[in-house]
Amino acid sequence: MQYRTLGRTGVQVSALALGAMNFGKIGNTTQDEATAIVGAALDAGVNLIDTADVYSGGQSEEMVGKAIAGRRDDIVLATKAGLPMGEDRNRRGGSRRWLFTALDDSLRRLGVDHVDLFQIHRWDPATSDDETLSALTDLQRAGKIRYFGSSTFPAYRVVQAQWAAREHGLSRYVTEQPSYSILQRGVEGHVLPVTEEYGMGVLVWSPLASGWLSGAIREGQEVATNRSAFMKQRFDTTIPANRAKLDAVEKLAKVADQAGLTMIQLALGFVTAHPAVTTALIGPRTMDHLHSQLAAADTVLPADVLDAIDTIVAPGVDLAAHEKNDTPPALLDATLRRR
Repeated sequence: MQYRTLGRTGVQVSALALGAMNFGKIGNTTQDEATAIVGAALDAGVNLIDTADVYSGGQSEEMVGKAIAGRRDDIVLATKAGLPMGEDRNRRGGSRRWLFTALDDSLRRLGVDHVDLFQIHRWDPATSDDETLSALTDLQRAGKIRYFGSSTFPAYRVVQAQWAAREHGLSRYVTEQPSYSILQRGVEGHVLPVTEEYGMGVLVWSPLASGWLSGAIREGQEVATNRSAFMKQRFDTTIPANRAKLDAVEKLAKVADQAGLTMIQLALGFVTAHPAVTTALIGPRTMDHLHSQLAAADTVLPADVLDAIDTIVAPGVDLAAHEKNDTPPALLDATLRRR
């Protein structure tokens, strides 16, 4: 396993990190399965585990907490808050009121007294940067979090938050967690250059593109991924964007075969090759998934393979830009464009 410094924190983390979104009802992963996956990942050298309060309504955090019992000191533990936790309009977002409550809830579910990295799951346009950063700074000073970061922030919001921290004398986001894969390369043109400029650590989510790059989705085969059950539109190959992804996957499979790699090794080796990327989050549902993904832990793609990938999906191109979750609100809500 390779290890890298998380931004400028001095903390060393594994190049592959364990994402726990599939723990619980989302991935139908039981506690026994989750505990086995966590144990095997830690034994293989993974030392960063990432979860969130919203994953299965808190169930993922509870399962992670039980799985890490007795091994807390070996782990860089990360969680997130900000997405809705129920129908109450104030149980979401980046307000001081909610973040204090959300973190206490997460600590209780995880069974710990602090987390190493607390991330704002999405930018909250209703809350000022100084409100959120002030709350996070106070939580850090209280010892409940060691560092804090952002997740899926547009590049301009990453910059604005850095300036707000400096202007108000507050601690800053030290990490960003964007979606990044061979099929979704848009962050190469804006987010990743900004994170490099500010010395931020980068934890990339969905490096296998929701299973498209796992080898389970090929021409003429029935889609074999749990995502197909609740995200059907992302796997309907009659949709042009999905057709483009499938065409790219077929070409990428040939590149992988010629290089003697699995599709998973190609996909994970690609994202971890970018100099801005600290770690890639893998999200196994089963032990078989975990082992196939850990096989990419030491994969280093040669220049000719990276060049071949560039000819299939050009740098900075998203094959399905509407799936990125970082589109500015004004482009999604017409009322923000009308007087």
